Amino acid sequence: MTLSNRFSKKTKNKTMKSTVMNVAALALMTTAVVGCNRGIKPVVNDPVELVQIAQPVSVLQPIFSVDVGNKKASKKDPLALQVGYSNGQTVTASRGGELTGFDNAGQRLWSINVDEQITGGVTIDSLSQTAIVSTRSGLVMAFDSTTGAKRWQKQLSGSVLTPALVSNNRVILSANDGFLHGLSLQTGQSIWQFATQVPAISVRGSAAPTLLDDKTALLATADGRLHAITIDNGLPQWSRRVGVGAGSSEVERMSDVDGMPVVDNNQLYAISYSGQLLGIDLASRQVMFVNELASLKSLAVNDQQIIATSLEGRVVAYDRNNGNVLWESEALAYRDLTNPVMIGNYIAVGDLEGVVHLFNPANGDIVSRVQTKGALTDLQVQGNRLMTQSTSGQVAIWQLAR
Repeated sequence: MTLSNRFSKKTKNKTMKSTVMNVAALALMTTAVVGCNRGIKPVVNDPVELVQIAQPVSVLQPIFSVDVGNKKASKKDPLALQVGYSNGQTVTASRGGELTGFDNAGQRLWSINVDEQITGGVTIDSLSQTAIVSTRSGLVMAFDSTTGAKRWQKQLSGSVLTPALVSNNRVILSANDGFLHGLSLQTGQSIWQFATQVPAISVRGSAAPTLLDDKTALLATADGRLHAITIDNGLPQWSRRVGVGAGSSEVERMSDVDGMPVVDNNQLYAISYSGQLLGIDLASRQVMFVNELASLKSLAVNDQQIIATSLEGRVVAYDRNNGNVLWESEALAYRDLTNPVMIGNYIAVGDLEGVVHLFNPANGDIVSRVQTKGALTDLQVQGNRLMTQSTSGQVAIWQLAR
């Protein structure tokens, strides 16, 4: 459903009472802090009200939407569940443990329950037609993505809060105890493990492993580092610090990199909770720029720009080669923004009311909106399709309008 005419300067939906914490308050509220001062009251800010788009354009059209349920969700633990999508096939996961397969038109093909709380969402490997999910107890399971038949399961040492990376017959998962695991795609057998340092205090979350190149995985960690690991055997290639915390307390020194780094055209970009946006030229291994911006979300990139959403809800576009700010929008301040993604020629960002906002990358103007039900925590794009799953369990898929 489009929103071009739903919002005026005073938003009609007056039920929006949620508030978004500033940087210091977010640290206190979303981390497991030992011995912190419980008398400290977080500073909160009201989300800005949406302003009607003067001349909206049609960017996205709905494909299908389905409620997969959210029986075991908690407002204090709104972990993102990502949708698995490959070659027109969709597999969704609910917090209650239900996996469901859909065809390209949104027709239900199969459904099973794994009897555990799923935490990381779904990854589909199109070549082997395998769907990978993980649970809060650290159990990793593989299913036939076309029928739902279980192929194998493997118990890990810690919970996995993000989707797996599948590449070169390996299933790569980042557990919250600091271990990166490389499993056999065919059997689930453990092939290798890579240990990282776990700080005493960190933000509740982690970045999903991603590809650096066809032989190397890239892992961002809670201590503010990036690690390049060989996919086949888990050997470390290099490590670089991204986040650098500063302050007198452990909370102030948190430097998590929870947003998945972006690798594009031999350039690497990463952003930290402690406020560093870093651009690296991979050919020379030289830092191109370092800018000040704090975020827990993944970045987006196009031919000219790197785009970020900040903790306070700013959307900022930088020149991808020198880090200069090209434009900045505060139109969505304190609306608990998702990661930005590129869909066609537009930048998409979701918010706490389930609204997806489409930006013109040339000037940062919002030119279109669509909406689903429930707060959004993550956006995904494959080809010309945008996928969302809200904290209330609503899965929605759109594609670019023709």
